[in-house]
Amino acid sequence: MGSKWRKAKLALGLNTCLYVPQTLEDSSSPSNGAVSTRLSDAALPIQPALSPTDHGSDYRPTTPTPSSSGLRLSKSGTKSSKRTCAICLGTMKPGQGHAIFTAECSHSFHFHCITSNVKHGNQICPVCRAKWKEVPFQNPSTLSNGPSRINPAPWPQDDPWMTVVRRLPSVRMDTPRQIASLFHAPEPVVFEDDEVLDQQPEINDRVTSNVDAVVAVANNNRNHTVEVKTYPEVLAVPRLSPHNNFTVLIHLKAPLISSPNSGNPMEMPPPTSQDPRAPVDLVTVLDVSGSMAGTKLALLKRAMGFVVQNLGPSDRLSVIAFSSTARRLFPLRRMTESGRQQALQAVNSLVSNGGTNIAEALRKGAKVLVDRKCKNPVCSIILLSDGQDTYTVSGPIGNNQRSNYQSLLPISIHRNNGAGLQVPVHAFGFGSDHDASSMHTISENSGGTFSFIEAESVIQDAFAQCIGGLLSVVVQELRVEVECVHPHSRLSSIKGGSYQTTIVADARTGSIKVGDLYAEEERDFLVSLNVPVEESSETSLLTVRCIYKDPITKEMVSQEANNLKIQRPEVARQQLVSIEVDRQRNRVRAAEAMAEARAAAENGDLTAAVSVLESCRRALSETVSMQTGDRLCVALCAELKEMQERMANRRVYEESGRAYVLSGLSSHSWQRATARGDSTDSTSLVQSYQTPSMTDMVNRSQTMVFGNPPHRSLQPTHSFPSRTRPR
Repeated sequence: MGSKWRKAKLALGLNTCLYVPQTLEDSSSPSNGAVSTRLSDAALPIQPALSPTDHGSDYRPTTPTPSSSGLRLSKSGTKSSKRTCAICLGTMKPGQGHAIFTAECSHSFHFHCITSNVKHGNQICPVCRAKWKEVPFQNPSTLSNGPSRINPAPWPQDDPWMTVVRRLPSVRMDTPRQIASLFHAPEPVVFEDDEVLDQQPEINDRVTSNVDAVVAVANNNRNHTVEVKTYPEVLAVPRLSPHNNFTVLIHLKAPLISSPNSGNPMEMPPPTSQDPRAPVDLVTVLDVSGSMAGTKLALLKRAMGFVVQNLGPSDRLSVIAFSSTARRLFPLRRMTESGRQQALQAVNSLVSNGGTNIAEALRKGAKVLVDRKCKNPVCSIILLSDGQDTYTVSGPIGNNQRSNYQSLLPISIHRNNGAGLQVPVHAFGFGSDHDASSMHTISENSGGTFSFIEAESVIQDAFAQCIGGLLSVVVQELRVEVECVHPHSRLSSIKGGSYQTTIVADARTGSIKVGDLYAEEERDFLVSLNVPVEESSETSLLTVRCIYKDPITKEMVSQEANNLKIQRPEVARQQLVSIEVDRQRNRVRAAEAMAEARAAAENGDLTAAVSVLESCRRALSETVSMQTGDRLCVALCAELKEMQERMANRRVYEESGRAYVLSGLSSHSWQRATARGDSTDSTSLVQSYQTPSMTDMVNRSQTMVFGNPPHRSLQPTHSFPSRTRPR
């Protein structure tokens, strides 16, 4: 019956909206709960490579050109544009349980796809780009069988499948070309045109040299302070037996995000709520070179739509698009309703063309944050690219290009520049052709993470994980101070991964510069020292003190020292090695093996690289934690095995092995979740570095659909068991 209605409409030339009802003959159709189009798909309509000139039933889409921004269509496709929804690319047949909307330009779409498009401000046809005078919108009660929306519209609770047509108000920009021209306008010399913050004082970037002058005593409520625990490798050492290189584990856990009224922990609030978190200044630096054409750019637009939807009105966003050159699409803009609308229009105007100039893009992105006249407490850059910088870095990929890679990151946001402005760049390598070495160097030198997006379909989940962390910063400028208590004890080493560690000349004190922590994020550091001969029954070894800034109150907090003691019996029985210490030793050992294997692989010796990984895997299998079935150790062994397989030959290593290893190194060295996206099995390993806020945002990405969520998931680069330690 549906096809008859469409034919009648086309024959009469009616430019009206048509709702095709389901008839009795369609009783075998699936329920509407089976629809699985993402909400973020609707936020950014996909521009096709070619607009059809013939809207007849025999029109067939062609493969897009390299400069297109639409989804890549198969050359062998035989279905007409009439029978394929241009938004979700699903088939449109009567009797499948999906309402179909036919626009005044005669193009048809799934009703739920196009209404979601319209709700997010898209008022032109995704196929021919014609401006619509009348558009549909949908009652949100159609979503009753699926997850709730972040910002449900206050629409009346009418028939869920009733098509309602409303007249559009006049819009400022009529075509994508007009939108694009707006963002190609000349840029100011100084980027001090950021939107003023709403009744928030400017935050001065300063390095506090004397923290005692601004220290506030930590709140007695554990939920609002950094949790500090220490674990000795054994609980007792004989009195008359000195012990060199005795290992102590320092475990840190950031506080929860808590309500300012009740003090109770809460889930990450919706972006429009008055949540107690620190607001963010975020700059996304997006590759729109010719290699991003088709599916990649479409998925990037969809992912950016998700980011825009989940930033709050106190957060600010600026977008840098780059190919052969870089341009700022808009200045730092608060993500209010109008700010989101502008951001969505800007991202949707992107087309792919040209080369890859990462260095210029990062300079412009850094300039946005350096020149801003107002500053939110948290700031970061998200960089995504699928290619190699062809303007700054030349020559083969490998260790020989490290000096050139250093020049990709502006010195103004280098983490060791001494200027006080900390801007981590979280880099995402997209596909198999990106330069993983340069992206890893950029993230490492800025204090950010490197993620390898091998499966294109998980780009939105990868972004979700990243902003889930950025929107939950509860600790800033964290520094851990360690001091020996016994007069004859001396520090020998501090295993800090990528974190800067310092041991003073007399080896009595040391420090770890940790920086920002997300809500409930954990850090583990191994400290080695000597245990001297002792006449008493116990020995005080270490005191641990934390100093950090509260990003909301801007006050410095000094945590009381934690004093670690061990027993000193005359004769000690055989002591069991601490599982907590052993598992962190395994993590450090695995990370060191990955770095050694990567160096061997870059020097062309894949056989040696595989041998290093295999030796480490065997050593881990003999440890106490592995013998007790510790899941972290099991996961580490599985990861080392995966890396061995990705170093099977030079081709495999170049395509995915290098990026896989570097994303692993980034995750382990920072102890922070990085995305890999090469697996759809979320039950194989329990996630570790991923915080509850990250998990919540990834779940939000995966379940923001009409109906059932898609059966795929993002795997962190390292999916390890819960870090809750047995007692």
